[in-house]
Amino acid sequence: MSHGHPGIDDRSLPPPRVEEVADRVFAYVQPDGTWWINNTGFVLGDEAVLSVDTCATERRTRAMLEAVAGASGGQAPTTVVNTHHHGDHTNGNALASSATVIGHRLCREEMTKMGLSRPDGLFEPVDWGDIALRPPSVTFERRLDVHVGDLLVELHHVGTAAHTTNDVVAWVPERRVLFTGDLLFNGGTPFVLMGSVAGSLVALDRLVEFDAEVVVPGHGPPGTPAIADVVGEYLRFVQDTAERAVAAGLSPLEAAQETDLGAFADLTDSERLVGNLHRAFAEHGGARPGDEIDLVAAFGDMVTFNGGRPLRCLA
Repeated sequence: MSHGHPGIDDRSLPPPRVEEVADRVFAYVQPDGTWWINNTGFVLGDEAVLSVDTCATERRTRAMLEAVAGASGGQAPTTVVNTHHHGDHTNGNALASSATVIGHRLCREEMTKMGLSRPDGLFEPVDWGDIALRPPSVTFERRLDVHVGDLLVELHHVGTAAHTTNDVVAWVPERRVLFTGDLLFNGGTPFVLMGSVAGSLVALDRLVEFDAEVVVPGHGPPGTPAIADVVGEYLRFVQDTAERAVAAGLSPLEAAQETDLGAFADLTDSERLVGNLHRAFAEHGGARPGDEIDLVAAFGDMVTFNGGRPLRCLA
């Protein structure tokens, strides 16, 4: 019951593209934005380049670094900011060898604890290439200001577990551009298994407060802050579904199998509903945002929901 596109392979995806979303501020957009195919971005100074995240594989990260060099007159990133610890945003860190890597304190902790992220078997086979674990060497708790030449980039932790425990946004106030990481998906199903449904709704309110003109989500095309509206509607749908399912004595998998996605049926990677329901069930039972729950069971149920097949991945 996947809303992916069986039979489509990576070679038929559109190539990544560079969009200058404001003066000297760029989004690097990787279609089609499904599992492990993330967005990055970069900010250019005269002698400095800040990259927001890297990519999942060696090939994808090298292509991104080539795009940075093409836009900057040959420069490589001097700083990489990780929006959270997931491998699609951090696996390529070591390839940005001349950059200082910055992330939240818990981003470093999670990466160090989990090791390099290559979940073979759970997803369709991926050629990861030559990648190595490189956690942030500079960490912060709430906020850190980074100056890229004379352009300020504010890094903010959203104050709660949301997509993960360590979500960081990069805000360029003079350009009114907000890089949200995976707090926002545009066209894809939000995924909060490793964070919080309730916390994600709090985070969305925080994103709106920045009053951005351009929002670059972790996956899917850049847009306006209205992207957050669909994410919020979906998360409230998950909460409502969980509340009814708990009352009916259903498991998260049973609830997902019985749920009509309705307005959200066209979002990619619909099996994420199962993982989101695992988190929503836990919160219904009193779990706090970011509390540890059984991720193995949740991913196992997602595979079951997907007809027992590995989850679609074209990274």
